[in-house]
Amino acid sequence: MKLHRSLFALATAAVLAALPASAAPIPDEVRINGFAIGCQAYSFNRFSVFEAIEKTAETGSKCIEFYPGQILTKEERNIKWSHDASDEVVARVKEKLAKHGVRAVNYGVVGIPKDEAAARKVFEFAKKLGLYGITTESIDALDTAEKLAKEYDIRVGIHEHAKRMKKDAEGKMVEDPNYKIWNPEYVRDLLKGRDARLGACADIGHWQTSGLKAIDGLKILEGRIISLHAKERAALGPGQHDTIFGTGITDMAGVLAELKRQKFTGNISLEYEFNWDNSVPDMKQCIDFVRAWKAK
Repeated sequence: MKLHRSLFALATAAVLAALPASAAPIPDEVRINGFAIGCQAYSFNRFSVFEAIEKTAETGSKCIEFYPGQILTKEERNIKWSHDASDEVVARVKEKLAKHGVRAVNYGVVGIPKDEAAARKVFEFAKKLGLYGITTESIDALDTAEKLAKEYDIRVGIHEHAKRMKKDAEGKMVEDPNYKIWNPEYVRDLLKGRDARLGACADIGHWQTSGLKAIDGLKILEGRIISLHAKERAALGPGQHDTIFGTGITDMAGVLAELKRQKFTGNISLEYEFNWDNSVPDMKQCIDFVRAWKAK
């Protein structure tokens, strides 16, 4: 038993040592038609991390963005995947990624604490996985995030959920004025004067829920886009579910053209929040849309 543990410890150390020491550019070999398009593991939140990796490969993509709290395997439901994971668990996930030809590129949405020691755990986790970026909504911790982004050379993208609604004194639903980062103009202004490694995770699906057109938001954030959460919608406004690229009003061809114009090199995470139990066929069509896209 001691020998087995020693051998596993050596293997774990070897796997971790082989990972990049900091965020390198996303390699060309995982790009499709020039874009680092992959899956946000949240699309598979009814499954495990290991299954999410398998399903990502089934879509034909080679990138994945993890999120905190997903179960590790269907047999180990008590083990949750996050920046608190042990080196042993990180090594197992890395081996699973390699087996299926998938590269981890991002992690979020995750909180980044103001406290540097606590925040460092998130960045150390990203470093172990060789991630390109971290996705967060912790705008109160931008000073800490900026310091660690510089130190680790890892990008940090501010994620935008849709407008939040709440009941007013009369019981009517009104916009929550305290949640401002749904607005790309607000995010752009937050980032003024910050290090270039700080930017936005442009969630174009949530923009559309808020009534914003995807291409307009991308133009507002030009030069500051770290990553995308990509969703096609049938219509603007709340209550719309995701649909296959090219079948809605998002103008995904225009989105890709705008990203190319901006010389965007970050990751695009396909976040498909529909047909939860069997989303791979739909998601594969989305990946194939990107593969077949041609610039005009």
